[in-house]
Amino acid sequence: MDIQVLGSVSVRYGSRPHTVGSKRLTAILALLALSPGRAVSADQLEDELWAGRPLANARNALQASVGRLRRHLCAITGRPGDELIRTTASGYQLDVPAHLVDAQRFREQAAGGSALVARDPALAALALEDALALWRGPALMDVHDGLRLRIAAADLEERRITAYEDLITARLAVDPRGISLPELRAIAAEHPERERLSELLMLALYHAGRQSEALDVFHRARRRLAEEMGLEPGRALHRAYQAILEQDDALGEPRRVLAAL
Repeated sequence: MDIQVLGSVSVRYGSRPHTVGSKRLTAILALLALSPGRAVSADQLEDELWAGRPLANARNALQASVGRLRRHLCAITGRPGDELIRTTASGYQLDVPAHLVDAQRFREQAAGGSALVARDPALAALALEDALALWRGPALMDVHDGLRLRIAAADLEERRITAYEDLITARLAVDPRGISLPELRAIAAEHPERERLSELLMLALYHAGRQSEALDVFHRARRRLAEEMGLEPGRALHRAYQAILEQDDALGEPRRVLAAL
C-alpha cells in the first residue's frame, strides 16, 4: 500500500491508485497521512472540515466519516479499517509506517540528497531525482480547502522547489549539459521571488555558451526587485553576475569554448 498526497490524494494498492470517496473522506485521510503513526485530535479534524461552518453534531459527523473511510480502505487493501485508522484518546491515528506515505519518503530522500550536494554531487543528483519523481502534480491538489492542508501544501511545495534548486546545483557540479534549460527557465518564471533560481539559471545559461542571456536574467531580476519591492538583488546573485561578466575561471569553461578545442 502507498498513500499518495504529492498530487491528487489516493491509495495505491498493487498497480492501481484508488480514491477513497468524498472530498471529506479524502481530507481526513490526507490529514492523517501527513502525520503517520501520530494521533490527530478530533478537534483539529473537525476544525479542518467545518471551519466557519460549525455543526451541532460535528463529533458524530466525524465519527461517521471515519467509519466510511475505514470501509473504503478495507475494500481497497483487504485489511480491517480499524487497524489502519485507530481510535486514540484524543482522536485518530493512521497506523502505517511513515515510508508508505509518499510525502514522508520525499522529505527523507530530499534531505539526504541535499546533504550530499557539497561532497558527492553525482550521488546527490540521483537521490534528488528520485525524490522529485514522487511528485504527480501540486501537493494535496484536490483537498486543500482547510487551513491546515493549505499550510501543508505550501510547505511541501517549498520543499519541492528547494530540492529542485539543490538538484540543479548538483548537476552544475557534475555535468551542466544534463540541465533542461526550458524547464529551469519555466520554474524560475513561476517563482520570481526565489533569487537562487535566477542565479542557477544564469549559471546554466553560461555553461551552455549563452553568456548574454545569462546576464539578461540578472538585469530582469534586478528590475523586477526594484519595481515590485524596492530592493536590490542579494549578494549571491551579484557574485554570479560578476563572475559571468568576467568569465571567471572558477565557473569552468562555457560550452562554446569547449566546442572550439
